Amino acid sequence: MNRFALNFALAVLAPIALLHPTSASCQAAPAEERLAHISVTTLGASGPAVILIPGLASPRAVWDGVAPELAKTHRVYLVQVNGFGGDDPGENAKPGVLDGIAADLNSYIAKHKIEKPAIIGHSMGGLLAMMMGARYPAATGCVMVVDALPFFSLIYGPTATVDAARPFAEQARAKTIAAPPSTAPVTSDPGGIWSIKAEGRIKVANWSAKAAPAVTGQALYEVMTTDLRPELAKITAKPFTVLYATGAGPQAKVIWEGGYAGSPAKLVPIADSWHFIMLDQPTAFADAVKEFLAGR
Repeated sequence: MNRFALNFALAVLAPIALLHPTSASCQAAPAEERLAHISVTTLGASGPAVILIPGLASPRAVWDGVAPELAKTHRVYLVQVNGFGGDDPGENAKPGVLDGIAADLNSYIAKHKIEKPAIIGHSMGGLLAMMMGARYPAATGCVMVVDALPFFSLIYGPTATVDAARPFAEQARAKTIAAPPSTAPVTSDPGGIWSIKAEGRIKVANWSAKAAPAVTGQALYEVMTTDLRPELAKITAKPFTVLYATGAGPQAKVIWEGGYAGSPAKLVPIADSWHFIMLDQPTAFADAVKEFLAGR
């Protein structure tokens, strides 16, 4: 495995080794609506709809840097996966996490008559945004993916397959579930490449460690064994934008262009960033989101 692949894998597999933290949340919002696999809170009274989906083991606080500003002109729907952010796992300790989340989102959109929402997802949330665009096109207005591949296991090589990835995914799931918990918050830099900033790495460590290991493990297994490349052509929502971090240098471009080859996605590199682009380059990230929404 090359250095970039190893580092990216560590970024996404990070919850395996993290400790229990404290956690923040977005500004005060109306009461949650809880479904089997997710909960949703809202910001903003009116305007075009934007649905924000965090990534593996991450709470909705990932969007703290952009959600309040978006709420000035949009109706913002903040998703949190049950079992992340300290929430009860609900149905997510069982197989079918990704499919269940996508089905819940589709049901929520239909119930509340949300018209063609923009769906923005980070990491695992980006995979879910693509699932929505491909499988629930009537419920999807446009799609932004933040540092996620349509098949995660491509980081192990361009010829990776689901069958080849499955043993590694099973090992990752077992290791995640077996990781011993701790009640101590992370206060010093844990290292890693989730963020280029020490404060970002500490924040991510605390977010990740609050997630239920059973949910993180099962979701991780499903992320590693889900290949959406054959479905990308079904995403007719426009724009379909993919932001990717360039912290690994030229190899990042190779990985992302290979992963999305032949798809309708527009790839946008964000310089001087690692996996949590919104923490590393908040201004560039906010500008990219603004440009994406202006093109809907």
